[in-house]
Amino acid sequence: MKNKIKEFFERVKNIKHLYVYVAVIIALIVCVFYFSNYKTKNETDNNISNSTEDLTSAEEYASYLENKLCNVLSNLSGVDNVSVAITLCEDVRYEYATDTETKNIVSGGNQTTVTTETVIMVSNEPVVLKTIYPQIKGVVVVANGVKDIGVKMNILSAIETVLQVEPNAIKILN
Repeated sequence: MKNKIKEFFERVKNIKHLYVYVAVIIALIVCVFYFSNYKTKNETDNNISNSTEDLTSAEEYASYLENKLCNVLSNLSGVDNVSVAITLCEDVRYEYATDTETKNIVSGGNQTTVTTETVIMVSNEPVVLKTIYPQIKGVVVVANGVKDIGVKMNILSAIETVLQVEPNAIKILN
């Protein structure tokens, strides 16, 4: 058995440019791992960015934001049992594609211009050009660990960054 092992290593030692082969194999393994993680990360990013497209009410949008913020805050050091409540200013609004028609009407020497806008429909559904999500009115966070001022400041900073909300609209409670 020992002779077979010695023979194997002798054969390996006699291979010309062995270090090049080893380097190429390692590079291929690294590339496989990198690109498999890269694809998964991009799919996750796309799911996050596309997830707001299906939100049709203010309640759904607020719930989406609350879950997103809970996920971020629960990963902060020193923060446990996070609950988030978000209030919004209004409901979700839409801008629809329209067809504008202008007519000049002459009646008894007077000229009147009449403009009509018609919402463009496809399969009995209006064509939505833009979804306008409501502004955030206030955020309340309840979590364990916020008695520590450093943790509280980290939470405040995270909320301001994630939601683009002014500090006076944020309340952090223990």
